[in-house]
This record gives sequence, C-alpha cells and structure tokens, in this order.
Amino acid sequence: MAWRGLIEEYRDHLPVSAQTPVVTLLEGNTPLLPAPRLSEMVGASVYLKIEGANPTGSFKDRGMTMAISKAAEDGAKVVVCASTGNTSAAAAAYAARAGMTCAVLIPDGAIALGKLAQALILGAKVLQIRGNFDQALDLVRALPNHAPITVVNSINPYRIEGQKTASFEIIEALGDAPDYHFTPVGNAGNITAFWKGYREYLAAGRSTKNPKMMGFQAAGAAPIVLNHVVEKPETIATAIRIGNPASWQGAIAARDESGGVIDSVTDDEILAAYRLLATHESVFCEPASAASVAGLLKVGVDPGSTVVCALTGNGLKDPDRAISQIEVPTAVDATMGEILKELGV
Repeated sequence: MAWRGLIEEYRDHLPVSAQTPVVTLLEGNTPLLPAPRLSEMVGASVYLKIEGANPTGSFKDRGMTMAISKAAEDGAKVVVCASTGNTSAAAAAYAARAGMTCAVLIPDGAIALGKLAQALILGAKVLQIRGNFDQALDLVRALPNHAPITVVNSINPYRIEGQKTASFEIIEALGDAPDYHFTPVGNAGNITAFWKGYREYLAAGRSTKNPKMMGFQAAGAAPIVLNHVVEKPETIATAIRIGNPASWQGAIAARDESGGVIDSVTDDEILAAYRLLATHESVFCEPASAASVAGLLKVGVDPGSTVVCALTGNGLKDPDRAISQIEVPTAVDATMGEILKELGV
C-alpha cells in the first residue's frame, strides 16, 4: 500500500478524529540508513534517521502536518511561527496546502538562505526582526492576544504529536527500540517528541525497551547544559542557535527518565561530523543535524549496542556553509591533457 502521510498511517496514535481535515504532503516514512563506517569507528551498529528526506527537507514537516490540520479543524485562516529556518519552510508549505496565510518572524541575518528562500517562494509573509530567535518567539506567543492567529511553533502541542511518529518508524524498521538515540537539541521539541513516541510504543507492546536519549546542543547555545538562559546564543549551526528552548522541561524529562545525557559540542566538532557524514556515509545534512553524530563521537556508546542518530535537515538548507568547507574548483583548459593532469591519472 502506498504511504498515506503520517496522520493516516498513525491515526490511532494521534489526537485526530473523522472531522479533522488532513493537510498532508505525504511526510514521514524517512530512511533509516545503516552507517557502516561510523559503526566501525564506535564499535556499535549505527543508523541514521534521514529526516531531511521529508517534503520541505526537515523533521519539522511531521509536526506541521498535525499543527496545520488541527488549525484547519478549528477554522483558522492565519498561522504564525518564529523560526531559525526549518519551521518557517514547513509552516509556509502546509499553510499554502491548506489555503491559509502564513506569517513568519525570523532573526535578522541569522537564517540560512536555503531556508529563507523556501519560506518566501512558498508565499509566507516573512518579517526579519532586530533580535534573536527567543525574542521572535516571545512576540509570536503574544500575537494571539492581539489578532485571530494560530501559533504553530512547538509550543503548539500538536507539533510534538506529529514529531513523535519518527520513533514509531525507527522501532518498526529495527524491530525494537535502539539502545541509544542521539539528537540535536535547539528548541528541544524534537528530543521531547522522540521520547514521547518511544514511551508510547513501549506501552502499546510494540517494543521491549526505551533508548537512552542523548541530546546535544551547540557549545555557544547550550542553555540546558549550562542550566541558564543564554541571552546571545552563537553557533554556526543556525537551526539550534536558541538560548531559551520552548521545550526545556520536556528535554530534561527525556534525559532523566531515559538515563541519558544532554551535553554540548563545539562548532569545530559539529563541522567535523558534518564533513565525515558526507565523505564517509554519503549523507549531506545541515550543520545542526551533525550535532547528533558529533555527540556520538564525543561520548561513545557501549560496544555492540544499537544506535540511532537523528539527522534533522537536508544539507541544501545551508549551501553557503557547505561551500565554505570545500575548495571551489578552478577552471582548466578543455583539453584531455589538462583533464588527466588535474585528475592525477
């Protein structure tokens, strides 16, 4: 049977009814890719959950199909989000599908161009504010007090409901939950949602255990690690450049209840993992995604364990970062001799 999108596939596990108008781009069903070279490096069976294969290129589509569907059920005409990029692309796409207006608040100059281009071409009303993501989210939280508008950030509980389905897919692919689940942590909705999904499938008898949840923030934007708000977060990983996560308590609960860890990795460690994934595992992810693998390489795992690393977004979200990591080829004469010389054969 053809994939129907995650709401129809997991309807029994989601807060929807026959009256919910399903707004879908057939999100979900993303690959769980074995990572043989990473596995060899850490002495475990490592898999990569490729969330960049979702329709707008990130895991945000999972939550957005739920948030927009429930907004449509409530008769919403306008939705809004604050975003470092991926949320804006997903919100714009699903709002367009539903015939809604989408407004987006983004930090001025702090969003990857690939993501900004998506939101704009999809028809969103994008406002760059002179401030960071946390300030944008504060404004978004207050907007419904001033206008009939629905917030679709992860403070919207339906976002978490949609995102938890990635855990269902992991369990179905592996036949059980992994021993460890590594994930980037920015606004912390993802680690919260993954943990919710694992717990629900265990309770339903679909797995025999829960994984240790291993979350990693960027060192320059690590409020949970530091146990205080970071007023001016800084990292090259724009998707997790967040100083006051909306799902802070959910992330702590996932860590503590699973016996896991929330730690930080440096930008250098993130970029090293970013390049390693491309050259060793043929996976081009955005820098923030690589925080999960950077975390795995930093802390390690028990030998022989089963490990899933969530790669939350596609590398094409941030093409400028990729170009900065490589040597751009120069032009050569169009002769066989020059070609063979450059190739070294």
